[in-house]
Amino acid sequence: MKNILVLAAVTLLISCSENSTDTTKEKTRQKNIEPAKAVIPTTRDSVRKNAVASYSERTDNPLNEWYFKVELFETPQTFKYLVKLQFEEIQGEDTLILPNLGTMPEPLIQKGPDKYSCILAFKDQDGEVRDYKKVYVKNNSLKITALKHYTVTTK
Repeated sequence: MKNILVLAAVTLLISCSENSTDTTKEKTRQKNIEPAKAVIPTTRDSVRKNAVASYSERTDNPLNEWYFKVELFETPQTFKYLVKLQFEEIQGEDTLILPNLGTMPEPLIQKGPDKYSCILAFKDQDGEVRDYKKVYVKNNSLKITALKHYTVTTK
């Protein structure tokens, strides 16, 4: 009887230690699956002087060489960009603030659906293009409108 109790105790200890090892292995696997959350600095070490993205289209004015033009420039803040707008001789500026998705921002400008229009967008962490703002001309005036709003949440 004493031998049976000792054997049962040893079996119980071995089975418990194997389960705890399996649980530890499973936790390790789960940690490896989760993507690392990169910390992106909120300020830039160096600001590029040239535009990081631009779009240009010549207007139909037969007398002058005028353009509808939109350019994005970096600012000292990592997720903030200066937008320079031009339609013929009308010029303006705006800001574009991109969400912090845990990767360096990749702004871009695409041709818009209308004549003299373009879409300010960015690539998300999966490389998918997300539309953000539309720049266009209406009644010979430059306009900029937010198409979508983005927020970032953490678990």
